[in-house]
Amino acid sequence: MEAAFTEKDSYARHFDPKDYLETYHSCPPETEGEKALIAFRVKTLHKAFHSGGLKGDTLIDIGSGPSIYQFLSACESFREIIATDYTDQNREEIQRWLRKEPGTFDWSPLVKYVCGLEGDREKWAQKEEKVRRTVKQVLKCDVTQPNPLAPLSLPPADCLLSILCLEAACKDLPTFRSALKNISSLLKPGGHLVLLTILEETFYMVGQRQFSCLYLDQKSVEEAVKEAGFDIERLEVAELNSPRSLHDGKEMCALVARKH
Repeated sequence: MEAAFTEKDSYARHFDPKDYLETYHSCPPETEGEKALIAFRVKTLHKAFHSGGLKGDTLIDIGSGPSIYQFLSACESFREIIATDYTDQNREEIQRWLRKEPGTFDWSPLVKYVCGLEGDREKWAQKEEKVRRTVKQVLKCDVTQPNPLAPLSLPPADCLLSILCLEAACKDLPTFRSALKNISSLLKPGGHLVLLTILEETFYMVGQRQFSCLYLDQKSVEEAVKEAGFDIERLEVAELNSPRSLHDGKEMCALVARKH
């Protein structure tokens, strides 16, 4: 049975960053299967930013959650990264890590893994400092609004990154299509979108609490991206082998698209 849609105020009240990080990021990627969720994500980002040549001045990450792993490759390719999230507690979790406060989540196993992809695991401490220097702002974001960063109005970015955000924030396919157009307004013409989306998922768990996910197939994602004014340059789909008790997603779709 499909999960009831999780409204914004429920995220604001009930989404626990620590539970989320412990559930989905506590295992080093080496201990998981080759196509596991986090390993696939960081390899995809490594390919996009390290091997794929995406670079520029500014990258905006849409729906960062409480995470920083998505910046580990991007910080080498962009002068400035802007993290965004709807909930205060997720933005504060990122800020606490940036400030090196005690008791924050230990990202070092994942940082070492990404440094290994880049050729030198031992540079993980320098990598963490590079991320801290590169993430310049942590802003509130609502993808259902025409300007997701309102009331702020930022210069258009060179790249947008969004991972597992829109399918959680959107109650139906028209809202998903609209959200893609909304975030597209933050990007320069000729800029790139890096989008990672779970396919055929209806829920995911954070601690003991269930959150909804919009059921999407690959065709719906591709059509929505094109309708929002993008040409898809690369697309990859991987099977998921995470425990079904955590979520019911079947695949992950990763794409790179260029704005007209």
